[in-house]
Amino acid sequence: MGQFAVISIAIAALSVLLGERVLNIRTWLGGHNLYWRWPCLYQRCGCLFCNSAKSLSMYNKANGLKFPGLPSSDEPGKIYTLDLKDLNLKPVELRMPRNFDLESFNPHGISVYTDPSDNTIYLFVVNHPQFESQIEIFKYVADGSSLVHLKTIKHELLHSVNDVVAVGVESFYATNDHYFSNYLLKTLEIFLLMPWTNVVFYSPKEVKVVSDGYHFANGINMSPDQRYIYVANIFNHSVNVLEKKKDNTLTPIKSVPLGSLCDNIEVDPETGDLWLGCHINTKKLFLFDPKDPPGSEVIRIQNILSDEPVVTQVYTDDGNVLSGSSVATVYGDKLLIGTPPT
Repeated sequence: MGQFAVISIAIAALSVLLGERVLNIRTWLGGHNLYWRWPCLYQRCGCLFCNSAKSLSMYNKANGLKFPGLPSSDEPGKIYTLDLKDLNLKPVELRMPRNFDLESFNPHGISVYTDPSDNTIYLFVVNHPQFESQIEIFKYVADGSSLVHLKTIKHELLHSVNDVVAVGVESFYATNDHYFSNYLLKTLEIFLLMPWTNVVFYSPKEVKVVSDGYHFANGINMSPDQRYIYVANIFNHSVNVLEKKKDNTLTPIKSVPLGSLCDNIEVDPETGDLWLGCHINTKKLFLFDPKDPPGSEVIRIQNILSDEPVVTQVYTDDGNVLSGSSVATVYGDKLLIGTPPT
């Protein structure tokens, strides 16, 4: 049965059960919209994707990812660096280029790529201006603590981008966290837990879907040897391991169960260990109550390619310290955790 047919039947069934309330999912869910909560899980301290080998962390920050119906500030998104060798751990805001539309800058996922030929650092940022999806490519100027905007990438296959991992100066893999574009259909898609989301490969020469069948494809990253791609299959409570082929297609290798809703993936460049910011309680995350906040969890996966990967809970709390963890990374004895907005 096709996707549209399944959704049509679901809408009809919900209409019979709920009457007019099906047209107002926010009211039905007690004022919390199931769709709107998920795309914004990276903004408060978040989307912290690190170049740990150089002790430099780049991350984006905004007062909540801006989507219709989601309370947020008028403040545009920003990009920061954090030198993990600095004992003060003071974030430095990068100067944005004048030729870039900063007012509509609505950042989501972020990835750093270092060109091996000249060590130039490129920054790939998922941007949602006017609630659309596009990828911005910047060049990082270390001496001036600034960014130079190089290119904006739009494509019909990049319709609901959540996260990105750069594999070249203008090439990357990206996750789409929804199949549909219509807001109501997006909500039902998640409510019905349909495994319809995917991973797309982009280069100037080709754009193609390279992996699909995910229950909300979320964070994505790559092994240090660039042979494997890792995807957070969030509602399946797992991480998928895929082998990267010469033609840039991805072959499924395994799925590692985690027992938690793991959001973004960071990879230690030396050990290859995966570090994941996770959410313990789905209901508390969606129906946020400051008196009973969702818990936080950081999970580490060692030897993920072996027959028996070691999955360890490194950090956890009941939500009174951190109300959810969307991303985590380690440098030396420092563990850096990003939280969702509250």
